[in-house]
Amino acid sequence: MSETNFAQAILQGRHYTELTDAEILAASEQLLSEWMAGDIRMERPKLYDHYALLLLALTRRNLELESRVAALERGERS
Repeated sequence: MSETNFAQAILQGRHYTELTDAEILAASEQLLSEWMAGDIRMERPKLYDHYALLLLALTRRNLELESRVAALERGERS
């Protein structure tokens, strides 16, 4: 069984700015689920070239959610 490169499998030849966070998260979930089930093997990761893509999407999603919560809290106090 060949090993899958996490980032390359998600990017599929595209630049990371061409993907939405939702696309990155969905592809990441699929790959990690397949890996946990033993359906695929992953290359040993180095954060800078594999999981940085997922970490960036999660960070941006977290910032977006924090902003939305803050806006809701401000609205409730008004």
